[in-house]
Amino acid sequence: MHVIITGANRGIGHQLFSNYRDQGHEVTGTARAGDAYLPLDVTKPDQFAGLAQAMDGKPADLLICNAGVYLDKGQSLAGGYPAEMWAESFAANVTGVFLTVQTLLPNLQMTPGAKIAIISSQMASHTRAPGGSYIYRASKAAVLNLGRNLAADLKGLDISVGIYHPGWVKTDMGGEAADITVEEAASGLMDRFTELGPETTGCFRTWDGRDHAY
Repeated sequence: MHVIITGANRGIGHQLFSNYRDQGHEVTGTARAGDAYLPLDVTKPDQFAGLAQAMDGKPADLLICNAGVYLDKGQSLAGGYPAEMWAESFAANVTGVFLTVQTLLPNLQMTPGAKIAIISSQMASHTRAPGGSYIYRASKAAVLNLGRNLAADLKGLDISVGIYHPGWVKTDMGGEAADITVEEAASGLMDRFTELGPETTGCFRTWDGRDHAY
């Protein structure tokens, strides 16, 4: 199986990269920098041509859109959340996902039953709106909507799309107070990706297998 993971140089992406590689799969990881990964800054549209060239003619079984940012943690409603932060966050968390899928669609179409996994967050759900983190919440809600619509359009191409909450994870983004380790999150997510198929395409699920309200 050929697995492609964006944002594979740290956190959940790195753990997924290591786990799939250790299982003997072919794994292609992307990152803004790093010799072990294909160079790709998902906020830079002109870099996707390099991704397409590197993957030309290579079938893909599973694409994991993991790259993302949480820039507005701790921002103040009174004076924070600058426009530039909105633009950068949506470029990474939404547009970057769309461009990744669009670029690699030919590779996914080479594999019957190919899958796309989009890492969103429970903070995308309308059922969890305690205030704050407006940019992150809005961007993750947008990519949840994107994933649902991709699922509808790609079903006829035999490509399934799942959207996932990875848990509150002990990473640079999640912090040390988080609930689960990166190893637990990655293991659970891998189980969810295995379950993904035509019957469940468009799902929004947690790392441990629970359906999440949209």
